[in-house]
Amino acid sequence: MAIRVRGTAELANKFKTRAGAAAQDYKSGVEAGGADWEQNTVNAKPAYEAGVQESIAKGRYEKGVRKSGGAHYVKRASELGAQRYPTGVAAGADRWATNTAPYLQALQGMTLPPPGPRGGPQNQARASMVAQELRKLRDSQ
Repeated sequence: MAIRVRGTAELANKFKTRAGAAAQDYKSGVEAGGADWEQNTVNAKPAYEAGVQESIAKGRYEKGVRKSGGAHYVKRASELGAQRYPTGVAAGADRWATNTAPYLQALQGMTLPPPGPRGGPQNQARASMVAQELRKLRDSQ
């Protein structure tokens, strides 16, 4: 006896309708699950690392990119990304400021030697000083 399966279009519509109606359930679940999410995510580090290594070994990243293709990327990024980008940036502005402040403060606190002529080694040394300071700060966090 064959397995009866509803059509893809019908199931896709059901998926869309039910997911759209579950926004409050989603929000409630997220709000109640922060501590569990953090602990379970930290505990899953070995499984995550093993999964990433397996994915690398099997070339899954490249396969996924090739399967979707550039046209899919353009379609989704231009349709959804363009709509969500301003809202996402606005929602993340405070966190961006908090995370960026130490780097801006480090730059403000640096004293660089005078610049040299265009293309001169003094300019590369200045850039290297900035890169080293920012790397040191990043690695300390």
